[in-house]
Amino acid sequence: MSTETPDDAPKLYAAREPVFPKRVKGKFRQLKWWLMIFTLGIYYITPWIRWDRGPEMPDQAVLVDMANRRFFMFWIEIWPHEFYFVAGLLIMAGLGLFLFTSALGRVWCGYACPQTVWVDLYILVERWIEGDRNARIRLLRQKWDARKVRLRLTKWTVWLLIAISTGGAWVFYFADAPTLFVELFTGQAAFVAYAFIASLTATTFLFGGFMREQVCTYMCPWPRIQAAMMDEDTMTVSYREWRGEPRAKLSKSKDDDSLGDCIDCNACVAVCPVGIDIRDGQQLECITCALCIDACDEMMVKVGRPTGLIAYLTANDEPLERAGEPPRNMWKHLIRPRTVMYTALWAAVGLALLVALFIRPEIEVNISPIRNPVFVAMSDGSIRNDYDVRILNKHGETRPFHITVTSDDLESNFHVELQGVEGVIVSAPADDTFSQRVYIVSDPNDPAASRNRTEVRLWIEDMASGDRAYVDTIFNGKAP
Repeated sequence: MSTETPDDAPKLYAAREPVFPKRVKGKFRQLKWWLMIFTLGIYYITPWIRWDRGPEMPDQAVLVDMANRRFFMFWIEIWPHEFYFVAGLLIMAGLGLFLFTSALGRVWCGYACPQTVWVDLYILVERWIEGDRNARIRLLRQKWDARKVRLRLTKWTVWLLIAISTGGAWVFYFADAPTLFVELFTGQAAFVAYAFIASLTATTFLFGGFMREQVCTYMCPWPRIQAAMMDEDTMTVSYREWRGEPRAKLSKSKDDDSLGDCIDCNACVAVCPVGIDIRDGQQLECITCALCIDACDEMMVKVGRPTGLIAYLTANDEPLERAGEPPRNMWKHLIRPRTVMYTALWAAVGLALLVALFIRPEIEVNISPIRNPVFVAMSDGSIRNDYDVRILNKHGETRPFHITVTSDDLESNFHVELQGVEGVIVSAPADDTFSQRVYIVSDPNDPAASRNRTEVRLWIEDMASGDRAYVDTIFNGKAP
């Protein structure tokens, strides 16, 4: 019988210990700065890019038009029945994530994940206002006074402004940005816009400012999934334990060749945004940001020792380096069956989407026969069939369309009549689906009038461009 008490039971969640990453310089830190500027620039600027779509459509380059169930991206317009394009892009994103993870570990988490990018921005603000690592630790431990209140309120205010701009930028993707911007400040925007901004503001403020590494450790599923994408040839941030151990302070290891290169300065720990020690080996919390590489290399240069004590390594290189042999060429790790397979699948999906994009017609037609009644006998002896025809005009302007009918049966003769329209030309509005009741009528003495079924083809011609589309259907006659 177990004597374990509730207080002795293992805890599944640990209370957060604040992490104060130290400022560091180096190539990986520089890369993260540039990627942060690039990704935030795309996020904030994209809704404001204009794109001429004609007089009847919003001039926004990227727009998710929920009201009309369409998605615009520069010259590409995706309609609801073309959702396979969105599905294909999501599949490509997943395969790309698998590819980069199998090649370089959690490189997405370390450099481009929105959580990482906004946390980097929040830490930058925190450092500007409260100082570097030691100053922030002292501020945390000191009692509340006027200075601490002032610094905290200043920091939280800037964080809140960033969070509001984050939520605001998101809603601009779903409406014309300049128009919605004015409506938001004049109180004329829809309630759902304010609700989205409020929810995204709250999550950005909490996740970026107060939860940080806990989001990656406890909320994100990817750290647990990534193991399936990695193998012994995956390059990830690692500590060369065989070179660094046994570790000792510089004063002791300077003249002792039996000690390793690690001087136990803890610089790698001080710069880590998730507060782990990479020298303990691979860990779930590590996001592979490589800042520990920059910190360690900087210290090795200062003490006159070779850099690379912490570096991107693979498990297969460890026995080679322990034996004093050089590691394998980097490209042999990157180009291997797993990565080749992911690349091939990614390229195949992308190529299929491109082909589908370029071969899709500018005009689409759908026809629904009206079968109640099946046919209408006219007073002159002719037979009429009724159809609902829907024309999808993908152009950014209203266009006239000419409707005709043909049949492979050379003995049959049909003509088209339109409900409520003189002639056989209709005007379909820009970027919209136009519905029209169409009558296909046989001549009184036409053999099709007394035949059960006759195959016919309804043609739709764009009078502006000359493009044509057709749809096949059945004409029902008065069977004997």
